[in-house]
Amino acid sequence: MFPRRCPVCDRPVKPAGKKICGDCRKKLKFVSEVHCMKCGKPLLHEEDEYCKDCSKRKHEFVQGKSLYEYSGAAASIHRLKYGKRREYAEFYGEELAKRFGETIRRWGAEALVPVPIHKKRKRERGYNQAELLAECLGKCLNIPVKSKLIVRSKETVPQKELNAAQRQNNLKRAFKIGENDVKLSTIIVVDDIYTTGSTVDEMARVLKQAGVKQVYVLTLAIGSV
Repeated sequence: MFPRRCPVCDRPVKPAGKKICGDCRKKLKFVSEVHCMKCGKPLLHEEDEYCKDCSKRKHEFVQGKSLYEYSGAAASIHRLKYGKRREYAEFYGEELAKRFGETIRRWGAEALVPVPIHKKRKRERGYNQAELLAECLGKCLNIPVKSKLIVRSKETVPQKELNAAQRQNNLKRAFKIGENDVKLSTIIVVDDIYTTGSTVDEMARVLKQAGVKQVYVLTLAIGSV
């Protein structure tokens, strides 16, 4: 009655029974091996170790990885986020597990923590796309998901509308710990998009204040240099 839609073309998947069209899979571009050692952003030159942003500023997280370059996945992520295409999350969660399963085990994560959205926005949207990704990834790798560990206490302006300085200011006091006793040492923050890292930096800062020792970041897509 309701065939699964391809996350790339948004038409019924061909061949039936798959989670993405065979031809469409080729349109999603994995982040190459030439990427920033800190945030995971693609680099132009193989001899570089860090992107310009990470060379200039100190991040609160240990390391970040992203699955795809944002340019090829932008339309799909927009539908996942705003177009009620929550079914895409199952495919993307499985792909994250395939690509980064060994890395995640090496990091020694005790839990996955999705970037929270404000309760008002979640009511409007019906779900949190980062939470869906984390749940699918956690199911694949048998890692618990702690969706209530940290909450969004302030409704912020969408980060895409702001410059770097405004992003940091926008997120001040935007997060707070949602559980009384945090007994985790190493966690992975999961989100759909990494741009400047302002959101995950603020989350990492709050988590570390609560006793978390190491925070890693895993996102579905990342912008270029």
